[in-house]
Amino acid sequence: VVSGKVVAKRQREESHCFVTVERQVKGSLKPHHRLRFIPMTAPLNSPRRLRSLRYSSEKMEGTGSWDVIEWSKLDPASWSSSFSNLDCLLESERITFECCGVILVNTHEAGTLLLTNFRILFLTEGTRKLVPLGTIPLVAIEKFSKMVLKGQSNRHHSDKNPPKRLLQVTGKDMRIIVYGFRPGTKQRRAVVDAILKCSNPERVWDLYAFSCGPSKFGNKNPKERLLNEYFRLLGKSSLKASKNMIEDGSFTLSNDYWRITNLNSNYDLCQTYPFALMVPKSISDEELIQASTFRAKCRLPVISWCHPGSGAVIARSSQPLVGLMMNMRSNFDEKLVASFCTQLAGHEGAQRKLYIADARPRKNALANGAMGGGSESSSNYLQSEIVFFGIDNIHAMRESFSRLRDYLDMHGTTSSDGTSSFLRHGGWTWSGGNLSSMSASVSLLGESGWLSHIQSILAGVAWIAARVAMESASVLVHCSDGWDRTTQLVSLACLLLDPYYRTFAGFQALVEKDWLAFGHPLSDRIGMTNVCGSGNFESPIQTSSARSYPSSPVPQTSGSAAAQPSSSSHGLNNYSPIFLQWVDCVSQLMRMYPCAFEFSPTFLVDFMDCLLSCRFGNFLCNSEKEREEWGISEACGCMWSYLTDLRSCGGTSHAHCNPIYDPSRYDGPLLPPAAALAPTLWPQFHLRWACPVEPIAAETEVQCRAMTVKYSEMKKEKEEAERKVDALSSTVESLREELLNERNISLAARESAKRAIEERAVISRVVQSLGCKVNVAKNGECTVEVGDGPQKCSHSIPTKQSEDSKTDVSESLSSVSEQTVCEALCPLLTRGEGTCRWPDAGCAQIGSQLVGLKANFEAFDKLSIYDSYFTAE
Repeated sequence: VVSGKVVAKRQREESHCFVTVERQVKGSLKPHHRLRFIPMTAPLNSPRRLRSLRYSSEKMEGTGSWDVIEWSKLDPASWSSSFSNLDCLLESERITFECCGVILVNTHEAGTLLLTNFRILFLTEGTRKLVPLGTIPLVAIEKFSKMVLKGQSNRHHSDKNPPKRLLQVTGKDMRIIVYGFRPGTKQRRAVVDAILKCSNPERVWDLYAFSCGPSKFGNKNPKERLLNEYFRLLGKSSLKASKNMIEDGSFTLSNDYWRITNLNSNYDLCQTYPFALMVPKSISDEELIQASTFRAKCRLPVISWCHPGSGAVIARSSQPLVGLMMNMRSNFDEKLVASFCTQLAGHEGAQRKLYIADARPRKNALANGAMGGGSESSSNYLQSEIVFFGIDNIHAMRESFSRLRDYLDMHGTTSSDGTSSFLRHGGWTWSGGNLSSMSASVSLLGESGWLSHIQSILAGVAWIAARVAMESASVLVHCSDGWDRTTQLVSLACLLLDPYYRTFAGFQALVEKDWLAFGHPLSDRIGMTNVCGSGNFESPIQTSSARSYPSSPVPQTSGSAAAQPSSSSHGLNNYSPIFLQWVDCVSQLMRMYPCAFEFSPTFLVDFMDCLLSCRFGNFLCNSEKEREEWGISEACGCMWSYLTDLRSCGGTSHAHCNPIYDPSRYDGPLLPPAAALAPTLWPQFHLRWACPVEPIAAETEVQCRAMTVKYSEMKKEKEEAERKVDALSSTVESLREELLNERNISLAARESAKRAIEERAVISRVVQSLGCKVNVAKNGECTVEVGDGPQKCSHSIPTKQSEDSKTDVSESLSSVSEQTVCEALCPLLTRGEGTCRWPDAGCAQIGSQLVGLKANFEAFDKLSIYDSYFTAE
């Protein structure tokens, strides 16, 4: 059912349905009913049971059976287990309420609405797929309204078109959801009561951030991270803060100009400032105490960032208490502010200039004088100049954000009433080329004022960064209390001036320093449940009674037809999208400098979703003191750990990483010119619900990310191939060395063999010249025959092998020549006595000749023997 009319009707006999009631009994046997609509013609196990409830609802309305249906919530102990094990449930998330037969009017889908201790879940009928648009964390709900959708008047069939009960849920993340319930039932009332009960638990520990606990996303002490950032600013990055350093107060370090003081370690000086403050070295703690009394909320001027080279600083504070007549002064405050004007480097005696940037419009600053506040006078502060930025307060930002959300809901692709803006109000759409209607729509966007506020902030930030970077001037920034507009300007200026803050680690340090540590009231501004004070606390969600919701809404200049008057929308609290506005400004800077940031717009969207959902404890409470009192860092999980864990699975190709990040190109300050400060809607956040197709990254970015992933894969393959090549190269080199060794050994063996052959030939000729015959067998054995006839004798000369298996003939000859030839060869030699039997024989004469032969051989052995000296036989 879309606008009070039945889209399709069937014959009455084909549309008969009956209702089966599952009855469970618990304790007192009180019945509870769960409704299930089943077509009569379909068997119970038929797949037709899984078809959309939307079709069944149309048939039910046609028969007028809606009025006879009674519905009440199920008892928790009697629920079926069908939804208890959903894959989409987070850790420690449990279902507390379920409602079947609900219509998501935005998308015309029917399904089941589940309520957990963390969020509202909407599952489609049959497939039970999670619908992202209909799923919203409870803390991310800004308000909800009960409305009635009236059908077209028909006096004959008015009973067949009863008013439909709708529940409009307005989120802080730019979406407006409308759930439809059956008329004549108590579904809507039960859902509203359940939402109020879940969003306002009896105990603070029942909040999901506490019930989930730190889990695997443990939170490191945020005080240590703050000190590490201070150490970096002081040029002492080598030091690392520790718990012992915080407890004993040994973190009070300093450089030539600035120091860290522990004066506020117990939050006695200022309850909304951090435990450690960076102040001028020339100012004592006693003077700081006196100066704090002259500033609103005791938020005295302290240093937020200092330039490591020039010595210029960006300081922050609240408004001075000058009074209605602007005549109140404080010598201690003037001395403290003047100490920011240190001597310029390289200019002897020259003092740097000080700019006092008041974020408010001038008239607002003067009006605050009636309440004791006001602004400084340049005549009372040395080397100073007062500048007003004209940025509106939190109430103007809240109304502007509401108008922007209503504009997007009305002129988006699909609006909360389920009708495309191209088909609704022909005079208010340009689908047919109506240029005047296009101009009217753009005018409505301009009337929201959101982009104008963004431009005012960016212009102020660019001015501050230019003064610090180009003039080496110091800037003191403040507004009324110094925790809204002041934080926006200071943190954005640091982002422009310091490249470190444009990385993942630096962005975390920047948010924790300027937003969390310096007391931006996040619980009030984001509309979180206040956990401070006593055990009684209230949910900030706003409700309203039932309102009429026409079937065809007409354009509104101040909101949609279903929206409540502006006076009832957070009129009694301090909700304001200040932090969301700051993240929007960061996205504008990323659009101007797409290669200067390590993170992508997708990271900012996920970052904001985590913050608005209150899933983690980083952004609970309004100050560092309150978070410490409640032990948030120990009791709750850490959002930064969760985001880091997400990136770890994808590396540099993860969606949070900027594929075109170039830190070497943007290693200095970013100084956008005034002409570039033309903001546009942040599509990834503003348009993701109203225009789901538009936030998708541009084709170039998609191709770039795909090429980055492919390049990363190819780089890994290249590195693996290089490792294999290196291994093969080392193997080839070792084989080459072994081959060279074998070659050298082979050459040496060949030379030795050649020499042995030559020596053998010489010895053979020498022995033959003595009348002996030398016979060499194939196996290498050598036999010498002496004489002929009966005195013929033979003797085998053993061959002696050296250790390297090469025959050394000279050694064999030496061993033989140790005794006379007759002793070695004569068979008539007396073995026992060692004397010759025939001393007068011819062999004795040969013995004397052998002595000379031995001398000759030794002389030959010392000579170089060439191949051409002896002729071959």
